[in-house]
Amino acid sequence: MQLGQMHYLPLTPPFFSLLVGVLIVLVVMVQLGALRYAYMRLGLSPAAAVLLLIGSLVGSYFNIPITELPAQRILADREVVYFGMHYAIPVFVRQPGTVIAVNVGGAVIPTLMSFYLLIRYRLWAPGLVATAGVTFVCYMLANPVRGLGIAEPVFVPALTTAIVAVVLSRRYAAPLAYIGGSLGTLIGADLLNLGKVQGLGAPVASIGGAGTFDGIFLIGILAVLIASLTGGIAASPARQYP
Repeated sequence: MQLGQMHYLPLTPPFFSLLVGVLIVLVVMVQLGALRYAYMRLGLSPAAAVLLLIGSLVGSYFNIPITELPAQRILADREVVYFGMHYAIPVFVRQPGTVIAVNVGGAVIPTLMSFYLLIRYRLWAPGLVATAGVTFVCYMLANPVRGLGIAEPVFVPALTTAIVAVVLSRRYAAPLAYIGGSLGTLIGADLLNLGKVQGLGAPVASIGGAGTFDGIFLIGILAVLIASLTGGIAASPARQYP
């Protein structure tokens, strides 16, 4: 597969445009100060928050190939008619290989941001619980789709991570939502289902790409909304998780 074929939008242009529209609204609100303190509670300056969202959208176009699953030879049935007799003939059908890649905007950036929040606020224990909870739900609802790879209902990661984060800690709900939602979706929907990718006929199976990117992007927005509604955390890191 040529390198140029590895890079493509994870959604069709109309749906991707919706995410761009959401980003524009958030940028305007940040500039007007409506979400300034929400992002600060999340541990980001307004400028860094805007760069994070823009980086996620732009980075979603790029996939980093890491390996390729070998092509499969599948035994199919073929029927040959000869003088009125029907003969069953086994035929090997060659399925194309699938490139396993990592999406920059949907996997690399959210993972780095999640570890930044884990280290900044020392949320190792609650972060692990939040990630495990979202991982379980995403794994149970992930669906192998022929020609695409692994897909997840778009609102499942966001709704699950909102519930888990608020239950674990109202004070740290915003960073826990981002951590648990991002890592839980990547692990539960993508990583734990890599074994189901082969044979789906998908030329590229991108971790954090098509099938899960929209849900991960919405998690970043959800974390900000939770910070706005719950009051969030102080600007300085703390060790308590009440």
